[in-house]
Amino acid sequence: MTKQDAINLLTQKDQLQLLSFYDTLTPQQQENLLAQIEGIDWSLLDVLKTHETVNARGTFAPLSAMELSQIDAKRAHLEEVGLQAIREGKVAAVLLAGGQGTRLGFDKPKGMYNIGVTRELYIFECLINNVMEIVKKAGAWIPFYIMTSDKNYDDTTAFLKEKNYFGYNAEYIHFFKQEMAPSVDYNGKLLMEAPDRLSLSPNGNGGWFSSLCRYGYDKQMKEAGVEWLTAFAVDNVLQRINDPAFVGAVIDSGCDCGGMVVRKADPNERVGVLCTEDGKPSIVEYYEMTDDMIHLKDENGNLLYNFGVILNYMFNLDRLTEIKSKRLPLHIVEKKIPYIDGDGNLIKPTTPNGYKFESLILDMIHMMDSCCPFEVEREKAFAPVKNPTGVDSVESARKLLEKNGVTL
Repeated sequence: MTKQDAINLLTQKDQLQLLSFYDTLTPQQQENLLAQIEGIDWSLLDVLKTHETVNARGTFAPLSAMELSQIDAKRAHLEEVGLQAIREGKVAAVLLAGGQGTRLGFDKPKGMYNIGVTRELYIFECLINNVMEIVKKAGAWIPFYIMTSDKNYDDTTAFLKEKNYFGYNAEYIHFFKQEMAPSVDYNGKLLMEAPDRLSLSPNGNGGWFSSLCRYGYDKQMKEAGVEWLTAFAVDNVLQRINDPAFVGAVIDSGCDCGGMVVRKADPNERVGVLCTEDGKPSIVEYYEMTDDMIHLKDENGNLLYNFGVILNYMFNLDRLTEIKSKRLPLHIVEKKIPYIDGDGNLIKPTTPNGYKFESLILDMIHMMDSCCPFEVEREKAFAPVKNPTGVDSVESARKLLEKNGVTL
């Protein structure tokens, strides 16, 4: 793209402010800025104009989970089905690790956070240790894809290489960057974070598969015989990655996807719940649930909306490929977005000043025809690290790691 190409495009889109500082930039900065402008997905702004956002939800109904007692009754069979699929190279793992540890007061990728006390123990290390358990059990390496972002790609790849991937076979590790989406002010004007840089942010946790496909990894997987992908978040240090019983249960169920769930600690716990929406699998967020839904019970007195998701899913690769052609609904989220003003000053707003665009993994679930919710023991599989102290914190995760025999 040339400067004139950019002028023509931005005039048409009424976004000429993006070139306000162009003539003050170095040739390299100019080239970078033009590349960013060329990569803008303008359809996002069309969505903003027409307000075609995914705010209206359908009719929710409870979805029963495969409970621990049911799993235990046939665990040996489920594990054998899962281990066989892993040995045959049919199941790959995708780690969603595009975020920074900002909420922990840590200005690096969250996976680099040291959760150890008397020794170094990094979040990435915890997760790799967890998947290594399965590798040893199956006697086969699992293809392992790690989603980073523009902001943390260099740090993540350098750190894991320096640590020799914590013993994982580097030939099976593949990195990719999450796609970025522009930020806009309330008038739909694209914001800039520096004279040579648009304000861009990761496009939500629903963007992982399209981002992976941009690197051609979907074709690589198909050629290698991969049929299933697990996708899981970086911040749960007890994440049971490619747990054979879970893998076996989803395959055995004949469902398009599956999700690990935990029993809610109490009816009002702030977690999304696997359910159905208009007859298809979905996730209802805690803030969308009515008081009636929260307290709804079956004839035995058990809560019907009782199984919270922990962002550990398994998807059929063919079904993911099918839905990729259908655009995921866009969630337009109000945020406090740092930006530069007309004089080039960096402004850090204290109240929301614009919108970011995100796609969510819950919408991927809803585009599937069927889902197998799979219960796991909270204290053995769910130790999220979101805050320095308190609930879902470094403190609480350390206690749970120790309870599971991990030396800190």
